[in-house]
Amino acid sequence: MKTEQIKKIKDKIDEEIDKTEKSVASYKEMTKPIAPDDAIGRITRMDAINNKSVAEAALRKAEEKLLKLKYVLTKINDKDFGLCARCGNPIPLGRILLMPQSRHCVHCAS
Repeated sequence: MKTEQIKKIKDKIDEEIDKTEKSVASYKEMTKPIAPDDAIGRITRMDAINNKSVAEAALRKAEEKLLKLKYVLTKINDKDFGLCARCGNPIPLGRILLMPQSRHCVHCAS
């Protein structure tokens, strides 16, 4: 890969890490326990519990993405960066910029 492509990818990864860290913080706030002494109705409490479950799932996905982004950032200067981890073919630059945390080409990812 060319130096300017690597810089562009690194900038994109840094941007995604920042955005994902903010999402993780937001999801953590949304997954705080629901106090039983809150003056909300039974249906509203069930909605709050359901929303908390959805936020917990989103939190897990965001934390997983953050780990993958940080891992890819450590590998950006490796000679095999940009090659599919499964088949070894080059991953198109567009895919890397769209999903910098992915280590597989479109064919192997599906």
